[in-house]
Order: sequence, then structure tokens, then C-alpha cells
Amino acid sequence: MVTHSPEMPAPVGAGAYNVYTGIETGDVAGTAVPTAAQLGLEPPRFCAACGRRMIVQVRPDGWWAKCSRHGVVDSSDLDLYR
Repeated sequence: MVTHSPEMPAPVGAGAYNVYTGIETGDVAGTAVPTAAQLGLEPPRFCAACGRRMIVQVRPDGWWAKCSRHGVVDSSDLDLYR
């Protein structure tokens, strides 16, 4: 049986870093979100938990991103949170 956590995965969940810029969210610049990301066209590039650059693969049906410290998250996994 698979159980789902109510929290989003660490690489894209609410964290100390902006997933599109890698800047700490406490900074004014860290709250900026690129226009493409606002439109849902850009996958996250930085881990929200640690700010490291992630390996990202874009597919026709979505994307996946891998943080070396916090693991892999797939865009299809995030459908549970919409």
C-alpha cells in the first residue's frame, strides 16, 4: 500500500531557497519568480531545501528534477498537490 505525505517533496517544497533562482527566500530578490515559471512553463532548477542546482530533464509530458542530497521529484508526483 502506498501512502502519500501531505507535504511536498523536499526539492520543491516550501524551503529556505527559491526553486527558480537559488536565492534565499528571506532576501527580497529571493521572492522573485521568472515570468515563464509564473506561467507554469519552467521546471524548478534549484533545490528548495539546500539551494543546490538540480539535474533537470524536461519531457513532452512533464519533467523530473534530482537534487544530489534530497532525491528525485517528478512533475507527475506534484499533481496530488494541485
